[in-house]
Amino acid sequence: MDVHIKAEFEKSGFSLHQEEEILQKCLTYCINFTLTPSDLVSYWEVYYLNRQLNGLTVENDDLDGFLSQLQNEHKESIIKEDSQLHVYSSNDVDMLLNTEVEHDNNVQECFLSSPINQYETSQLDSYNSPASNLGTIERPSSTGKLSKFISNHTTPFGQRSNKFVSLFSLNNDEDIESGTKVKNLEDSEDDIIRRVRPSERCSLQIHCSQPEPGCRFMYDRTEDKCNALENRIQRCHVQFSASEQYGMPTSATLASEKSIFAVGMICCDSEGRLNEKSILLQGSIEHSGGERVRLDLRKLPQFSFYPGQVIGIEGQNPSGHCFIATKVVDSLPSAPYTGLPPAKRPALDLENIKAPTSKILSVVIAAGPFTTTDNLLFEPLAELLAYASRKQPQLLVLIGPFVDSEHPEIKKGTIDVTFDDIYTVEVLRRLKDFLEYMGPAIRVVLVPSIRDANHDFSFPQSAFDFNIDTSHQITCLSNPCIFSANEIMFGCTSTDIMKHLSSEEISRIPSNSPSRDRMSRLATHVLNQHSFYPLYPPSTAVPLDLSLAPKALEIPSVPDILLLPSDLAPFAKRVPVGETIQVEEASKCMCVNPGRLAKGIGGGSFAEMHFNGNPEKTNVCIIRI
Repeated sequence: MDVHIKAEFEKSGFSLHQEEEILQKCLTYCINFTLTPSDLVSYWEVYYLNRQLNGLTVENDDLDGFLSQLQNEHKESIIKEDSQLHVYSSNDVDMLLNTEVEHDNNVQECFLSSPINQYETSQLDSYNSPASNLGTIERPSSTGKLSKFISNHTTPFGQRSNKFVSLFSLNNDEDIESGTKVKNLEDSEDDIIRRVRPSERCSLQIHCSQPEPGCRFMYDRTEDKCNALENRIQRCHVQFSASEQYGMPTSATLASEKSIFAVGMICCDSEGRLNEKSILLQGSIEHSGGERVRLDLRKLPQFSFYPGQVIGIEGQNPSGHCFIATKVVDSLPSAPYTGLPPAKRPALDLENIKAPTSKILSVVIAAGPFTTTDNLLFEPLAELLAYASRKQPQLLVLIGPFVDSEHPEIKKGTIDVTFDDIYTVEVLRRLKDFLEYMGPAIRVVLVPSIRDANHDFSFPQSAFDFNIDTSHQITCLSNPCIFSANEIMFGCTSTDIMKHLSSEEISRIPSNSPSRDRMSRLATHVLNQHSFYPLYPPSTAVPLDLSLAPKALEIPSVPDILLLPSDLAPFAKRVPVGETIQVEEASKCMCVNPGRLAKGIGGGSFAEMHFNGNPEKTNVCIIRI
């Protein structure tokens, strides 16, 4: 074909400057825009005359502008095609009744979907990849059937060969193994049999979802910040005192040759990054007047510190200016133990283990962005819903951002629709069609993100506020939030606390220590501090408002499942909680980072989980999309 292209250019009197490179690009244009060599040269002549180019030599630098003209011509042709009315025939009726239509091999398969409004038409024209082929996107239609929405372009996301690949499996005895392809969605099971299969609706209870929608934010004062930090130190001081394991805590600033136990918050002596020479311990205002003392870590065999961490520390302060640490307790006593004598604690553990439980739940978890960076078609979200429609989980947890403020098109401000319109059409309407197809058995939980362009930029963050017909199946929660499904407690935050802790943490870990697993250690910090965001000062990307719902960041008890979506590597781990827990089963929490559903112009990952009574028996699979 490149020979024909060259012949057509020479026939029109044009010569090629960099022949091989120009023919490569022209061949791509012919394939992407379905052009013959003569049509391509005709378009070039129009472009040559409009731009008034000098000479009859085709330069490589002029092809970028030529590509823009081809895209504009192709867009206008699409608009004309979409504006034509469709006359329904008997074939359309048969297609709706039988969900299958036989086509000729040369005719592409196309299913009816809900009408496309003006916004979606502009989406097809403006946000597709410039160089692409014809492709199919799985999408639920308003008729209640999963239809195939035909796009006039195929994005790099749509060109991938393997749709779903298992990256990691935990306690998974099924045929999904690490590094192998997941079974094709088009299994042999009949759709009608799958639809009538009985499915039990899961219960859903909200424990903490603050602040309320419409609240005022970013009005915090220095006094509010001081009180929030003081309350954290005071609460830990009370818990250590009630545990009676380390004696009564005293001030670390008092000079003493004897070994003492103190409670305080880790901080840095300057605005730089924390290190072993700059680490300080700040006590509470009530017990030490808020004074700080330098820490000497030479005698500690291992430690893991970050700014804002509240710890119990044992050691000596001979001079009153430097506290020589010999032991660190970075996990607070469990809430059930507070105020109980030591003799009753083992009995409480045994009672918790012997209590009968029916905690069984299937859940799919995904975190945004839900669209690739080269368009706003939300193809990964459509693929996720198609996957969930076949797996039929009881709960679908979607964590923001939904309309990502970091998306290139949104950052450049080139879109001509509001963020709320994108959220309503591309997210809510897809979910509504998905729920109509799935029926009343499934429930959906939506958690916002501070990166959502259509929501308040504050943390903690209120829930989405919207009106939709299936609102009884969709539950909007705040960021962070705590909820229960089938008596299984979930803790969730969309703020990337794992990444922020990773950049601020300093540690000394022996080579034979089990805590060398960095991901588990970072997740343990969140659980041990009983806070969704224990880091202070916060990251510059987090608009932390400590006056807004002060208890919203607290984790009152260890959840069964802790969802911490992050830009770090996806994982699913059983994390031990506490320093000295006698019963191992009572100290486990399943921490999951599902990853991002979309990464760049390609797909990311999500998590599928089957909770079977406790974290030890829970099956988790991280799947790349």
